[in-house]
Amino acid sequence: MQEKLVEFANLLRENGVRVSLAETLDAFSASEVTGLAERDAFRAALRATMVKRASELPVFEELFDIYFSGLGEIIKQASQAVQNALSMSDQEFQKFLDEVEKMLKKEGKNLSELAKQLLQNNSGEMERKIREASRAVKLQGIERTIEENYFARALARQLGLDKIEAEIKELREQLEKMDIGSELKAKMEEYLERRLKALDDIIRRYVRMEREKRDIKQKEDQRLNQIGEKSFYYLTEEELKKMNEAVTRLAQRLKNVITVRRKRSKKGRFDIKRTLRQNLTYGGVPFKLRFEKRKKEKPQVVILCDVSDSVRNASRFMLQFVYSLQDLYSRVRSFIFVADIGEVTECFRNNDAKEALDVALKGDIINVYAHSNFGYAFRNFVTDHLGAVNKRTTVIVLGDARNNYNLPHDWCLREIRQRAKRVIWLNPESRNTWGFGDSEMDRYAPHCDLVEECRNLNQLYRVVDRLVAS
Repeated sequence: MQEKLVEFANLLRENGVRVSLAETLDAFSASEVTGLAERDAFRAALRATMVKRASELPVFEELFDIYFSGLGEIIKQASQAVQNALSMSDQEFQKFLDEVEKMLKKEGKNLSELAKQLLQNNSGEMERKIREASRAVKLQGIERTIEENYFARALARQLGLDKIEAEIKELREQLEKMDIGSELKAKMEEYLERRLKALDDIIRRYVRMEREKRDIKQKEDQRLNQIGEKSFYYLTEEELKKMNEAVTRLAQRLKNVITVRRKRSKKGRFDIKRTLRQNLTYGGVPFKLRFEKRKKEKPQVVILCDVSDSVRNASRFMLQFVYSLQDLYSRVRSFIFVADIGEVTECFRNNDAKEALDVALKGDIINVYAHSNFGYAFRNFVTDHLGAVNKRTTVIVLGDARNNYNLPHDWCLREIRQRAKRVIWLNPESRNTWGFGDSEMDRYAPHCDLVEECRNLNQLYRVVDRLVAS
């Protein structure tokens, strides 16, 4: 059972569910308590130990049904189909299997092990042998529907299906000579024929099931790609939940890249001049390597996020992304604005993501139902919070620059730029609309180091890739 749980944990990871080694060990312990007899209790134990986020539950439930109702259930259904075809009750079928076992002891001494297990209806041993064969042919590598026939043939060869066919054919010939009564003989012949077809059916259904396991991840990726091009403005409630998960993964990806980069750059660059000077006594052979002394920087981030009604969906994703950035930098200060501007740093620091977003957007910190006024918000930031910006600070502005024909006060952004390391503006509107109507993007853009359109998930991914690259 532990082997199956490890395989199931790997399958969950392949499909985006994060399951650690410790959680897999917890699943071992929980499954020992519940056992396998009560399927619902077993499912609940694995769900409690392996799943941490509500968004992962649908994937877990689907994979649990496929995996634990998998090969064993396929073999069981194949056996039931043979029993139904023979028009036997459970009691009659068991009595018939006893007759089959007697016949095999007398005439089936030369049968292969799998042929014996197949005819004796030994589901457990059949499952074990088929799983061993599937590992040998690397069935876990199946990805596309078109590969099903190839892997089915490969699995059949590994199991020796041709040999089993020949053995059962020979057994049927021997059956003709046996004196067991015409009715039982007819039942035996039909049973042997149906059992052989059942094995072929088991192989094909098992291959299809393994492909469907991998298909879940592909379908999920395809669904995310489809909504990845959809504007934040037009997302449904169902899509919003999916996108929340995607933004969390994106922030984790950025975190992983930056962590690796920091580890690699701890020593600083290789200093060839110092290395050569230090190794003159060794004839220039570089026994002692020297690196530049890396100046320790503590990068800081200041976020200014527009949460007006027109960009509310985009703001929610951006703020969730901002929430995830807190662990990456020594200091992150977050501000929201419509006309007034308010700081939400402590709110983000002391609450989980959902609570922090609800507090930021429900209107207690600033009036989120006011008309947008970027100029007024920027002027208040310069007046009250400019001290938060220094030469180590990256300032990120998230907003559409729709100023309702108020004074833009673009000089405020110029002052911020003069103090900051860089200024990045992410605009959730199409670039074609910038500078038209009440958009002041053409005034603000000259004071930014990077200006990007960011109105859907795929664009957000590209922005993050550019941030990481720089």
